Amino acid sequence: MKVLKKVLLATFMISCSSFVFAEEETSVENEYLNDIDGEIISTLAESDDYENKLVALEYLRNALSDGNNSDAVIAGLDRLAGEGINNQTREKGRLTNNFPDIRREACLLMGNVKTEHSKNMLVQIAVADAEPMVIAAAVKSLGNIGINNNDEVVEAISFANRRNQILNPTSSLAMEVLEALEKLSSSTENKKIIIDTCSRISTDYHYVTQVRQRAYKLLKTMSANSNSEDNKKSKNSKNEDKVETVDGQ
Repeated sequence: MKVLKKVLLATFMISCSSFVFAEEETSVENEYLNDIDGEIISTLAESDDYENKLVALEYLRNALSDGNNSDAVIAGLDRLAGEGINNQTREKGRLTNNFPDIRREACLLMGNVKTEHSKNMLVQIAVADAEPMVIAAAVKSLGNIGINNNDEVVEAISFANRRNQILNPTSSLAMEVLEALEKLSSSTENKKIIIDTCSRISTDYHYVTQVRQRAYKLLKTMSANSNSEDNKKSKNSKNEDKVETVDGQ
């Protein structure tokens, strides 16, 4: 019986050690693959060739899907999101790497990395880019990330929309602006920023009807929420007054 117990114990220990070894081996293998992916992404993203940048986007998409948020992956996203804006290549004075579709896809992918760094990069793109589809992608991702310290993000989105509304009003961008502002409304201290942007869109007939209706609907929601908060504050104030009166008696 004692021998049997020893055999079982030994078998259990071997099984445990094998499991730990396999787990460590898998972890090392994943880390190695992440490093390889990062090297490939960096090389492709920094290439001057448009097709290589498309392949880099595919690698980035797969890396993020596998949970790889390594420094190399983030650097690749930054590079492609700012392609032709933050990093420019010129030949005889002509910009040769202005690839708005590359920037758009990179901005959309960046929305999967919900960090302060990604937020800052997207804000920069939203206010600096001139292409509505790129701005729309940056705005969409900012709404998905949801970070809005001191209303900096809603201010950036409002600025980007206002500039585009003057120069090139685009319904698809306006819709993304409204969607993002709704997501960020709960974290916005100065609601007037959102109300002003919605008001501008709701009365601008350069936009299609669906966009203007969406802006009007968000305005009504903001108004209802504001009235609800005011009523709550008023009720609390009255209750406090009653307490003070009772205490005074």
